[in-house]
Amino acid sequence: MDPNTFPTKGNLILAKNSLQLSRQGYELMDKKRNILIREMMELIDEAKDIQSQIDETFRKAYSALQRANLEMGISLVQEISYTVPVENSIRIKTRSVMGTEIPLVEYDDTPARPTYAYYSGKSSLDEAKAAFEKVKQLSIELSMVENAAIRLATNIKKTQKRANALQNITIPRYEALTKEISEALEEKEREEFTRLKVIKRQQEAKKKR
Repeated sequence: MDPNTFPTKGNLILAKNSLQLSRQGYELMDKKRNILIREMMELIDEAKDIQSQIDETFRKAYSALQRANLEMGISLVQEISYTVPVENSIRIKTRSVMGTEIPLVEYDDTPARPTYAYYSGKSSLDEAKAAFEKVKQLSIELSMVENAAIRLATNIKKTQKRANALQNITIPRYEALTKEISEALEEKEREEFTRLKVIKRQQEAKKKR
C-alpha cells in the first residue's frame, strides 16, 4: 500500500497540494494549447495566401517564358537558363513559440543581375526572370510557414495528451484521494469524540459514587 494514501493530516496536505498543482498544470497546458492553435491557424491562413500568390506568379512566369521562347528561340533561352547562378544565400535560424522551435529562413532577396545582355534579350524574358525570382522568394516563405505549422501541430498533440492525462487521470485521482483521506480523518475524529465522551461519563459516574 502506498504510504501517501494513509489517512493522516500530513498525507491530506500532500494530496491537496498535488491536486492544486495538477489543476494549475492543466490550466497552463490548456492556455499553451490555445496559444499554439491560434498561432497555427494564422500560419495556415498565411500559407494559403502565399500558395495563391505562387500559383498566380507561376502562371505569369510560364506565360512570359512561352513568349520569350517564341521571340528568341527555345535553344537561346535554354542556353541563358544554364547561366542562372545556384541559390546559396539561404540561412535557417529558429525562434521559440511556447517551447516550439519555429524555423526562420533568411536569404538575400536582392534581384539577381541578368546573366544575358540586354540587347540580346526581350522584355518577355525580363518578365519571366522577375516572375520566377518572385516564385523562388514565395516558395522559401511558404516552406518556412508550412514547416512551422507542422511543428506547432506536433506540439499541440503532445500538449493535448498531457492536458487530457491531467484532466482525466491525475486530477480525478487526487480528488478521490483527498476525499478519501478527509472522510477517514473525519471518521477518526468522530470516534475520538465519542470515546472521550464515554470516558468523561465514566469519570463523572465514579465521582458521584
